[in-house]
Amino acid sequence: MRNKLALLLFFLGLSFFGAGILANPKPVQSPTKATISSSVTPTVAEVKIATNSAQVTKVVDGDTIKVSINGNEETVRLIGINTPETVDPRKPVECFGPQASEEAKKVLSGQSVTLESDPTQDARDKYGRLLDYVFLADGTNFDLFMIRQGFAREYTYKYPYKHQQEFKNAEALAKQEKLGLWSACQ
Repeated sequence: MRNKLALLLFFLGLSFFGAGILANPKPVQSPTKATISSSVTPTVAEVKIATNSAQVTKVVDGDTIKVSINGNEETVRLIGINTPETVDPRKPVECFGPQASEEAKKVLSGQSVTLESDPTQDARDKYGRLLDYVFLADGTNFDLFMIRQGFAREYTYKYPYKHQQEFKNAEALAKQEKLGLWSACQ
């Protein structure tokens, strides 16, 4: 009799406990970079896109620049694009690389820009460079401009990023219109 009573109390307790869980289920979220890397899901208020005003001090190549932010020099690798190589000592200068670098110099040298982070990406790459989008004073997304004009390819490093589909569409248009590297490097 004692075992039956204990078993009955156990199941009653379990049913009350289970009812409480079912009445207040925790929301299930798709894994995001934040949950994968830190296992803490930020709330909407906690996910902020960081922006910095910066002065371009040097254009390294078509997808990398040096900027001054509050007097500190930083190297920035543009999110979502890759231009043909011109400065990597391990690789030869690639087709249309000099033109991409020249266009970046023409548009960015000495300019005040806004750097925008992307919460889907790491803050820095494996070389310690900031990972950001670059916006011109008139609001133009420079990364998108480079792809759309055929100076860069869309590039996804580790994770999908905020402007990925827009950048892929811009690349498709540049290819279709045979702009820049899409005509010179076939």
